[in-house]
Amino acid sequence: IFERGYGKDSATIAKDAIAFGAANSFDVVLIDTAGRMQDNEPLMRALAKLVSVNSPDKIMFVGEALVGNEAVDQLEKFNQALRDFSGQSKPRHIDGIILTKFDTIDDRVGAALSMTYTTGQPIIFVGTGQTYTDLRKMNVSQVIRTLLRV
Repeated sequence: IFERGYGKDSATIAKDAIAFGAANSFDVVLIDTAGRMQDNEPLMRALAKLVSVNSPDKIMFVGEALVGNEAVDQLEKFNQALRDFSGQSKPRHIDGIILTKFDTIDDRVGAALSMTYTTGQPIIFVGTGQTYTDLRKMNVSQVIRTLLRV
C-alpha cells in the first residue's frame, strides 16, 4: 500500500505510486480513488485530472449491484465527468466494471445488463464477499440462467 494521507493531490500521489511500482519491478499498480461520488464535482475533477496526468492502462468503475438502476445513472455520470473535466480532446472513459455485492441480487440482474449495454464495456469482476479473494470473474452463463430461470 502506497498512501500519503487525506487532503493531498490524488494525481500526484498516483504518479508517485506508479514511479515507486516501476522502480520496484511491480507488474501492476492499482489506484483506488476511494468512493468518488458522481455528483461531487471537486472529487470528479480530481479523478479526471488523475486520469489525464497518469494515463492508466485501465479505468475500472466499481459499483454496487444492490442499487439497481441507480448504478446505471452513477456510471453515466462517472463517464460524463471524465469527459467534461479531462481537458482533453479525446477523453478516456471506463474500460470495465467491477460490480460488488453481486451475490445478493438473485434474479435482479437487469442493472448489470444495462450497465454493459449503456457503456459497451464488460463487467470484469463481481464481488461476492468482503475481501479481495471474494472477487470472481463474471460468469455470463450463470447470469443468463438466472434471467431465464433455467
